[in-house]
Parts: sequence; C-alpha cells; structure tokens
Amino acid sequence: MTVRRGERTVLHRADAVFEPGAVTVVAGANGSGKSTLLETVAGVLPTAEGTVSGVSPRSVAHVAQSVSTPGPPLTVRAAVAMGRWASVPWWRPLRPRDRAVVDEQLARLDLVGLADRPLDTLSGGQRQRALVAMGLAQQAAVLLVDEPTAGVDARSLRLVLDALAAEAGRGAVVVHAAHDPEALAAADRVLTLERGTLT
Repeated sequence: MTVRRGERTVLHRADAVFEPGAVTVVAGANGSGKSTLLETVAGVLPTAEGTVSGVSPRSVAHVAQSVSTPGPPLTVRAAVAMGRWASVPWWRPLRPRDRAVVDEQLARLDLVGLADRPLDTLSGGQRQRALVAMGLAQQAAVLLVDEPTAGVDARSLRLVLDALAAEAGRGAVVVHAAHDPEALAAADRVLTLERGTLT
C-alpha cells in the first residue's frame, strides 16, 4: 500500500503479512512511517494505492501514542474499561464478564493499586501500561500499539512486553512500533521502515 499525508508520500508500496499468534515489531527512526503504517492498518488513514485486507474496524484495537479523553479526568479503571466499549455501548453498564476482563488487564499490567488514580496523574511508564491495558481489554483479533515501550522504566518495559506476548499467545495478531533493543529482541518478527519503505 501507498499512503499519503497531504502532498507527502509517507509509505511507499509497503507490503507485509502479519501472522496471528505472533508479535511483530515495526522498527525505524522517528518520521519513518511507523505510526502511519499502524493507523492505516487500523483504518484511521486511507490508502492512496493498495488495500489492507483481513481486518475490519470491529476486529482491531488500536492504541495511539497519546490518548486524549474529553470531559473530567478519567481514572485508570475507567480508561481501561473504555476498551470494552467495542462490545458494550458506553451508555450501558459493564456486564460482570466485562468487569472481569478489566480486572484481568489491570492485574496483568500491575495497575490494581493505581485503578482509582486519575490517568493524567500517572508517570510516563504507568500511563503507557494503562493505555496498553485499554487495548488488551478490547480482546480484539488484531492489536496495534504505537511505541508502547518508549520512555518507560525497565519494570514497565517488561510488563508491557510480557502482556503483548500473552496476547499473541491468545492467538491475536500483535503489531507494535518500537526501536529499543529489548523490544526488538522479544519480537517474533521485526520489520524495518526506512523513509517509508519496508525492508
């Protein structure tokens, strides 16, 4: 696929297959097109040429680098619960099984003790873990996460990588952008973007 932002071509005939049950890392320097690739697979951006096949909006959980939420500050638990909105409309209360999924992801990312804290009061690593937990709570067939390990401490890095590996173990397609050595070493497959071209 080829993807443009305005007049600029950001991805040049990128061609890749992402396998279920595996963690794929998309590596590359800042500005190489990593976020664009994830956003296009998620259906956020259109392709100028080519197509994305095998996914639908309801089958994808996409966690961007930063998530802004309207209204009053959300607690960590409320933010993670947003991941259930794909299966439960926001105006309806969560069902017991939805609350169990939220609790599971809070525990997996070691956020139980922070569950009642406002999301915007967390440290960088804690916030990244909360955003990953939100994506995991969706239990989608495809999980796309943009830079989940950027700027986090060693403990948060390990928790995030373990959570992504567990999600792949569930049979999901897991793709995340990264450039730190530990994330690359933990991946089942690494694709590199150089100036919008996959190598």
